[in-house]
Amino acid sequence: MIWKAPIVFAPLYKEKVWGGRRFESVYGRALPNGANYGESWELVDREDAQAAVAKGPLAGQTLHDLWIKERTSLFGPGHANHPASRFPLLVKILDASDDLSIQVHPPAEVAPRLQGEPKTEMWYVAHAEPGAKLYVGLRRGVTREQFEQGIREGRTQEQVHCLTPRAGEFIFIPSGRLHAIGSGLLIYEIQQNSDTTYRVFDWNRPGIDGNPRDLHVEESLACIDFDDVEPSMSAPVEGDLLVDCEYFQVRQRQWSSPNTLPVASEGDAAVVTVIRGEVHCGPELFRPGDFFLVPAQAEDDVRNLRSGTDCSEVLLTTIPAIEQEC
Repeated sequence: MIWKAPIVFAPLYKEKVWGGRRFESVYGRALPNGANYGESWELVDREDAQAAVAKGPLAGQTLHDLWIKERTSLFGPGHANHPASRFPLLVKILDASDDLSIQVHPPAEVAPRLQGEPKTEMWYVAHAEPGAKLYVGLRRGVTREQFEQGIREGRTQEQVHCLTPRAGEFIFIPSGRLHAIGSGLLIYEIQQNSDTTYRVFDWNRPGIDGNPRDLHVEESLACIDFDDVEPSMSAPVEGDLLVDCEYFQVRQRQWSSPNTLPVASEGDAAVVTVIRGEVHCGPELFRPGDFFLVPAQAEDDVRNLRSGTDCSEVLLTTIPAIEQEC
């Protein structure tokens, strides 16, 4: 099959005690009601959460349907033998109008013992209010024993390293890294397909139901990398390549009209996140905060993005190919 248009999915919005309404005020989206929404799941293939195609001849089909039925034409022959039974990434926007819990995701070697899923991710800062903070890693000199004592005494926030990010910066969050997103940030998040989070501290606040949210202290202590001390915002791996790990690759690209931008190497698909400007892909027009999937086997005007403004900027996310067995 040769695809004639990008695939656009309907987002799934998640109410969060720390969420807000900026998906509406910044991106012009129609939110379901007056609640506070902290996450917009743009591409997701989980048993309890499915992104569905928003329009076109495939409207209503899920990302899981496409991963199973159209894997070669949509995602490329390099993924024909991918071991994942579900699309291996989860792509989100986070609206932090309050601080998220201080938390950790389990490394692959620990997750099975805890009956969880490993999770490595990256954050791209789409918007930052003045003074907004990220909490990442431990402060220098904090030992495991001191950290455990800090939990008992309610002083965890004093022991976590703090950064003040700017819009356009990014950071890689490997599993095992202690972290929290502070209030005043809009974040594009690209991660493994996992929803396992262990909260070690939640600022002593109630949840949506008025009761304190559950903490997972023992699980967190089993996962935290206590050698991860005072990390900084990440630098590109090389050129426009921001992240290159075994789960995903993310590039940041800028271009202007009349030039076009190829989204990926031949035979590979890409998830496109619009950062700035107007982006034309086939018959569709996209603006900042929009996400779409460019098929591996598509017409040239789908695989080559066009800018509708003086300068457009995107993130291009691809999945490393799995080598086929001889």
